[in-house]
Amino acid sequence: MIKNVMVIGAGQMGAGIAEVFAAKGFSVSLHDREEALAIKGKTAMEARLRKLIAKGYAAEEDVQSTLEQIHPTADLSVANEMDLVIEAATENMEIKKQIFAELDQVVGPKTILATNTSSLPITDLASVTQKPERVIGMHFMNPVPRMKLVEVIRGLATTDDVFETIVSLSKQLDKVPVSVEDFPGFVSNRILMPMINEAIFTLYEGVASAEDIDTVMKLGMNHPMGPLTLADFIGLDTCLSIMNVLHEGFGDDKYRPCPLLKKYVQAGWLGKKSGRGFFQYE
Repeated sequence: MIKNVMVIGAGQMGAGIAEVFAAKGFSVSLHDREEALAIKGKTAMEARLRKLIAKGYAAEEDVQSTLEQIHPTADLSVANEMDLVIEAATENMEIKKQIFAELDQVVGPKTILATNTSSLPITDLASVTQKPERVIGMHFMNPVPRMKLVEVIRGLATTDDVFETIVSLSKQLDKVPVSVEDFPGFVSNRILMPMINEAIFTLYEGVASAEDIDTVMKLGMNHPMGPLTLADFIGLDTCLSIMNVLHEGFGDDKYRPCPLLKKYVQAGWLGKKSGRGFFQYE
């Protein structure tokens, strides 16, 4: 039974994952490379939840209960006490492999190692551990507290027991788990990212302005958010990383990242988190 959970990475995704577990009564260790970063992740979460209280969407006692379940830390050895560790670090294979190799030296034999990767192969990540059968993909959507979907991805060695545990756990969180095979980008980003990339090509080629491209997709295709706004929200560096994974993984030029996407990332225009992407933000 899963009781104690550690989330590695206290950014937007990691903090969101920590929040949904804590809201359901799980004890959550929120880890980052510095304790100050882990505390910052919890503080940002609290600020967002306080806004929900002010708007009447959340109760003070529920928010307080959630926050009490979250314990910021920079001590990776705490993973030894966990039933489940979810890695939610940046979308970079080498960084994730280093984290998994370190966790492999710490966790107990029954601990499940999950990754929130949105595109990288689970089997490859599992290969740096001595327990690949305990490794699985648990890809939450952003923003985690609001989005229902969880892609559950088995690696080559992942056992049925681990898979069934994560499916059941996802349902406990009031999420909808979907079983996905271990292919680059899984389902969500294999479909979403080429669409975003094509929207960027449309802007790059001068077909329409960023505002008008997003308007076409919102009003014409009934998308709640335009693809360029969505790219800014995801982070253009993350979009580029995923497109590179798709391009390298399938060897097909239809996944070639748009030169404009590369240029924006090189310029540090990463979207909402940097204040500028295809649109400008305060």
